[in-house]
Amino acid sequence: MILVIAEKPSVAQSIAKVLGATSRKDGYMEGGNYIVSWCFGHLVELADASSYDERYAKWRYDDLPIVPESWMFEVTKDKAQQFKVLSALMKDKRVTELVCATDAGREGELIFRLVYDKAGCTKSFKRLWISSLEDSAIREGFNHLRDGKEYDRLYEAALSRSKADWIVGINGTRLFTTLYHKKLVVGRVQTPTLAMLVERDGKISTFQKEKYFNVHIGKGDLTADLEKVKTKEEAKRIAAACEKKQAVVSSLKRETKTVNPPKLYDLTTLQREANRYYGFTAQQTLDLVQTLYEKKLLTYPRTDSQFITDDMEDTARQVISIVCRQLPLFSGVSVTPDIARVTDNSKVTDHHAILPTVQLEKQDVSALPQSEQKILNLVGMRLLCATGEKHTYAETQISLSCEGYEFKTKGKTVVQNGWKAIEELFKASLKAKEKDDPVKSLPEVHEGDMLDGVSASVTEHFTTPPKQYTEDTLLSAMETAGNDQFDDDTEKKGLGTPATRAGIIEKLVKSGFAERKGKSLIPTKDGCNLVCVLPEQITSPKMTAEWENTLMEIERGNADADAFLSGIVRMTGDLVKAYPFLSDAEAQRFGTGKEE
Repeated sequence: MILVIAEKPSVAQSIAKVLGATSRKDGYMEGGNYIVSWCFGHLVELADASSYDERYAKWRYDDLPIVPESWMFEVTKDKAQQFKVLSALMKDKRVTELVCATDAGREGELIFRLVYDKAGCTKSFKRLWISSLEDSAIREGFNHLRDGKEYDRLYEAALSRSKADWIVGINGTRLFTTLYHKKLVVGRVQTPTLAMLVERDGKISTFQKEKYFNVHIGKGDLTADLEKVKTKEEAKRIAAACEKKQAVVSSLKRETKTVNPPKLYDLTTLQREANRYYGFTAQQTLDLVQTLYEKKLLTYPRTDSQFITDDMEDTARQVISIVCRQLPLFSGVSVTPDIARVTDNSKVTDHHAILPTVQLEKQDVSALPQSEQKILNLVGMRLLCATGEKHTYAETQISLSCEGYEFKTKGKTVVQNGWKAIEELFKASLKAKEKDDPVKSLPEVHEGDMLDGVSASVTEHFTTPPKQYTEDTLLSAMETAGNDQFDDDTEKKGLGTPATRAGIIEKLVKSGFAERKGKSLIPTKDGCNLVCVLPEQITSPKMTAEWENTLMEIERGNADADAFLSGIVRMTGDLVKAYPFLSDAEAQRFGTGKEE
């Protein structure tokens, strides 16, 4: 028999149904030649520091740095029963081989391998690698199972990431906690993300608004502006000089411009737009797309690709047709999709962009929770937009010269609405209407035309501070953090991965270093203090971006995992040495309440 191990019970159920393993047992399903079980996420994790030595149960500066010579793993306590089930199944004499059917990515590989190793299993295993839980995709995946050894380097990268996070997290957290007598959680992605919130908050709190003035002249339907005059006196002088005078159309430029359709959604872009349109947190969006994936209505969510492969063209056309029939918002929409625009094999690695599935055809969408309907509408909208026609408009720029001053105005008229028609249809359905830049059309004039007796006026304005981060803008900042510190050909940039960014934001809020106010994310006093006391090496996004690049190279066999971890150990040791003691005043920065 073949033992298939999925990541979650719901996924195992979908696989078991296809394989005919319908007989339910305690912790698994069986039938035909298959036993299908599951992991509940991480069943086995790196052991806590106290497992290596009892003295580490107490947090002391003198014990740092803590670096295991030989790594230990332990079964997560609340999941011990399921580990026993899997361990027994792996040892079952009926089982001749295994299939790793956990999520097709780095963490999914780690989840399976740690259970496999902890159980002492040596039986051969194959790898199921799919991007959808539709029956057809599961069947196709089982028809093309890959040798588990092909993913050894993926596992090596995942384990290296886990060990490195343990070393930095355990030592950094204990170091600054013992120095400041307050639990200060340090993480290689969490900390630089917090630093971005603190930096933005600092810019806002120190912002000094400045007054400026705009001068406007006009005749009939045509008005033009001279912007950002520094003083009221100067602005009034310019307006007085132009009042009732003659202006000439000194320059007129007409240009046809094109706005290409957007790309398909990867996870981060979907999270950003779900936050902007619906106010969903990144974690809420991840949970919703994961649920829709398990309901077989969306493809695999934890992807960083915005393209599909060329062999998916027929499926994409089919799905577009289903979206227009099944999602009430787009019923009756007629499209001629350009699939080639979203097709690029070179930009799809582990998983393609997030799409609805053909299973949507059988779904009563109105029976789904409102939140899930919203995500389906969003993903459906993006698919129709991405494969739609270009948006074309004619832009006119006019300069008016009056009494030696140049006044400018700009207008546009839509030539072909294209994909924007779908976006406008979607935006019209929102309770809080999205405000697009108003389309300003200009009257017909020609270069050299004279405008007699123009009116002139002055308006007062103020410079505005930067805005606090929302989850939309923070996710964008995390995605591009540190870009200026890397070459253009550096593949992995930014903080974290699409799969981890939501969790990082939640940890910052849960640990009390950031808080939500409406849609904004704001650092707390403790968050600001924490960033102040940490070295730039830890608060800079450069370190974690370098990690991600090295981990990717380990996956490809181009970098050595041991050398990577040795570098992490050296860095951590140097960090501990750099903070031998603090002054009494500095040690009380976070208050006097002592914590372990």
